[in-house]
Amino acid sequence: MADKPQPSRQDQLRAKPGRKANENAAPSSVQVLDRSLKLLDLVASADGAALTELADQSGMAPSTVHRLLTALAGHGMVTRDAETGAWTIGLKAFEIGNAFLRFRKLGTISRPFLKQLMERSGETANIGIEDGGDVVFISQVESHAPMRAFFRPGRRGPIHASGIGKAILSTWPDAEIERLLSTRSLPRFTENTRDTLSKLLADLEVTRTRGWSIDDEEHTLGMRCLAAPIFNEYGEAIAGISVSGPAVRLPDGTLAELGPVVRAAAEGVTRAMGGVGNDSRKPS
Repeated sequence: MADKPQPSRQDQLRAKPGRKANENAAPSSVQVLDRSLKLLDLVASADGAALTELADQSGMAPSTVHRLLTALAGHGMVTRDAETGAWTIGLKAFEIGNAFLRFRKLGTISRPFLKQLMERSGETANIGIEDGGDVVFISQVESHAPMRAFFRPGRRGPIHASGIGKAILSTWPDAEIERLLSTRSLPRFTENTRDTLSKLLADLEVTRTRGWSIDDEEHTLGMRCLAAPIFNEYGEAIAGISVSGPAVRLPDGTLAELGPVVRAAAEGVTRAMGGVGNDSRKPS
């Protein structure tokens, strides 16, 4: 009698019970992670959010939101106020954010430059980076004036209507700017907003010649801003430094005086980080 063929190792693995269930475990875990990170982002964007609000914003059932928040709280990523019931960002998330700043070296190194810039200008000084076509504010030193600009660390802003955003964009070739912005709209916030690509590119050309950008009430009426780019060791603009304040305290003459001061601060941060300026880079 002929020997019965033995099943291959691959056939044996296919025949094992529970194989399909194990294969489906990974996508389920990814979905939980995706939902958890979405909730974490919503909590971070608010000054305190109720469970029902988070459920509405996320499109998830309240029971699911509660389960995920409880898991995040167990890792210190979020915390719940015992009196109000509101969920806020946790200490662990703050530590992770600080780790990012340490990696970038901007948080510590830029601090004295921000203080000097605030004292010299009398206005709020800011540091921001570009992320996904937005500006993210990561540090600031507030003015002592009763009426002043304020940008909460972590706040995102539109890159085309931001002094820091335009300072960073001015170091990019036009073709790169067009690739980033050609598929998205440029919201109009005020009558001064550069809300078309042609208007923005014309503004950036002036910025390249001048050496610093100006947000002339382009995002918020009554507020003006000056900014200059900060470069890394490869000559790439990774951030911007700015001063922002009420337009009544920043007329054209004051802007002209402070422009070189802001640019000098940006150059100082660049050198302190071991970066190199890239004035020779030409837009294409």
